[in-house]
Amino acid sequence: MSHASINNLMDPYFKQWNVPVVRQVFSEDLASKILNTPLFEQVQHDTLIWKAEKNGRYSVRSAYRLCVSELVDLSHLHKPGYWNGIWKLKTPPKVKNLIWRMCRGCLPTRVRLLDKGVHCTTQCVSCDSNHEDLAHVFFECPFAVQVWSMARGSRCSDIIAFGH
Repeated sequence: MSHASINNLMDPYFKQWNVPVVRQVFSEDLASKILNTPLFEQVQHDTLIWKAEKNGRYSVRSAYRLCVSELVDLSHLHKPGYWNGIWKLKTPPKVKNLIWRMCRGCLPTRVRLLDKGVHCTTQCVSCDSNHEDLAHVFFECPFAVQVWSMARGSRCSDIIAFGH
């Protein structure tokens, strides 16, 4: 049995399991599972298929993704939302990325940095507010309010010039 291969477990002419060999090689519970696996007569040649890839070919990348999905709980990273809608916007990639980061709450505001263990003040550099979080940076800070009001009636170049 030291030189046995998978095809020794089957009778290729009758498309049946070689029951004595399967029972000899595997434990009773595993042999039972193998013997209950159907062999299809219409299959002429066996081929290796890697189900983690659409093309059926193995890749280290897909193996890594499979391992991560099986071994690591990433459910805390999944947030409900229509994320594909952001990526389908007809805007430059950096705008899509900014919107996605805002919606995911992963922009490095001072409050978020402090939550992540970075020792810094939570004070806003533009207005000296004591709480620089996402809402403050984009909507509540007087500087942001001024930029948004300029954006309603101005060109982008005017806003960029105002920011510098």
